[in-house]
Amino acid sequence: MTTKRRAELGRLLEDRRRRILEDVQTRKRDGRAGRSSEVGDIGDDSEAGTQDAIDFTLLQSKAEALGRLDEALGRIEAGEYGQCLECHVEISEQRLKALPFAVRCRECEARHEQADEHERRPARRHDAPSDFSRVGSY
Repeated sequence: MTTKRRAELGRLLEDRRRRILEDVQTRKRDGRAGRSSEVGDIGDDSEAGTQDAIDFTLLQSKAEALGRLDEALGRIEAGEYGQCLECHVEISEQRLKALPFAVRCRECEARHEQADEHERRPARRHDAPSDFSRVGSY
C-alpha cells in the first residue's frame, strides 16, 4: 500500500471517528435534556426503560467502533494498516473503504467467522439419539 493511499485511509478513519464521537456526545446531551421530572405511570416508566436500554446499547456499539478505529489508526502509524493479520496479504481497497478497521482479508475473515460459529454451536454427542430416531415409535 502506498504512503499516499495509507494517508487517505487514515483521513477516512479520522473522519469516521470524529462523526462517531459527535454522535455519542449528541446522544448523551439529548439523553440528559430529554429526561422528564414528571412522575409517569407504569407504561411510561417501561417505555423510558426500554429507550434507555436501546440508547445504552447504541452507545456501547459506538464505543466499540471507536476502539476499533483507534486500533486501526495505531496500525497506520506502525505501518501495518491494510495487511491481513493471518495471511499477511494486502486487504482490498474496497473492503477497507467499507470496513476501514478490518484486520483480515475477506477469505481469512470468512474462515474466522466459520470457526467462531463452530465454537458457538453446542457439541452433539455421537451416541445421542437424533430427533428423528423416535419417529417410528409413535
